[in-house]
Amino acid sequence: MSFLLSLLFIMPVHSTNQLTLTYEGKVIDQVQREELMIPFHPLFMDETKVESYINKIESLVYSKPKDAYIDDYGDIIPEIHGHELNKEKFRTLLVDHFHHNNTTSFEIPVRTLYPRIDSELLSHVRSKRIGLYTTYFNNNNHQRTHNIQLATRAINNVVLFPGEVFSFNRIVGKRTEQKGYLKAPVIIKGEISEGIGGGICQVSSTLFNAVDQIHVKIIERYSHSKQVPYVPPNRDATVSWYGPDFVFKNPHHQPLLIRAKTSYGKLIIEIYSSEDFS
Repeated sequence: MSFLLSLLFIMPVHSTNQLTLTYEGKVIDQVQREELMIPFHPLFMDETKVESYINKIESLVYSKPKDAYIDDYGDIIPEIHGHELNKEKFRTLLVDHFHHNNTTSFEIPVRTLYPRIDSELLSHVRSKRIGLYTTYFNNNNHQRTHNIQLATRAINNVVLFPGEVFSFNRIVGKRTEQKGYLKAPVIIKGEISEGIGGGICQVSSTLFNAVDQIHVKIIERYSHSKQVPYVPPNRDATVSWYGPDFVFKNPHHQPLLIRAKTSYGKLIIEIYSSEDFS
């Protein structure tokens, strides 16, 4: 048993009954010492209750960091730092309160969580456009257009660091009605059929042609069983959640930035970096 846990069970109790916890100057919670003690044993804290309470406070103060990104106008929207509970320090403060009567309140200790992508990195990596590919689609086919737009937004602003692997299925996720995807024509075993998410293969194919210009390492790519009209023969990349994926690796020494958008029947994918690899 650790020294801290020993304190938890054998130190005499001389504390006030209630502890007030604050975070960023606001009261987050108040706890009575009896809530954390073993019933009928007022000198002993219940470790199971203490752990449960720590987890409760962690859920109250946790915030996920948010990456910086480039908006539709080309402006960099700054990152937002997240926070998580410093469990070790919080436990120490909790024990001190109940066993040493040091305080009736304290500020909850947290650690800063830093985002993966910050403004400085984005500013650096978008300095040179090194790849560009455009395909065209029928804007009047509303279901297919909608699916293309959803998948395009999913890959937009993705940053691939040196040595990292991009998986289209992992980034875009499962194409379901719950995520907003609609039924549209798909090619299955050489035949045209209707399927949820029809049209997204145009996004993966356009991406393939954009990144293939900058000599990435293609790990996985499959062609459709039938020629598609939006790219030249054998220049497509079919994808399916339970089947083919489009996967490539960044072999370069600098990060790659994917910028993707649709505009009036055009699907435009650009690749940026701080160096030209062509």
